[in-house]
Amino acid sequence: MSIAPFMKRSRHEKVVAETVDASGLKCPEPVMMLRNALRKVDTGTYLKLIATDPSTLRDVPTMCRFMHHKLVSQEEREGCFEFVVSARGTKLQP
Repeated sequence: MSIAPFMKRSRHEKVVAETVDASGLKCPEPVMMLRNALRKVDTGTYLKLIATDPSTLRDVPTMCRFMHHKLVSQEEREGCFEFVVSARGTKLQP
């Protein structure tokens, strides 16, 4: 349940700036953690969410549509769901 710095090239040739690890957490925590992370980054920043709650398959795309973020990719790997989201630019000012 942490936000860890993570730099990795995705198949989309973009750099994932942070990974939000919500493994083991249940709805609504994974989506809320992703939303909070998205609020702190600049437009176009790619974040990855790792979750184990199947409800994220519905909730993350819905949150992206509602909040106008771009869902870049969505995959299932060994019981984990991975989402890459591009931020729409809601960075909070300090």
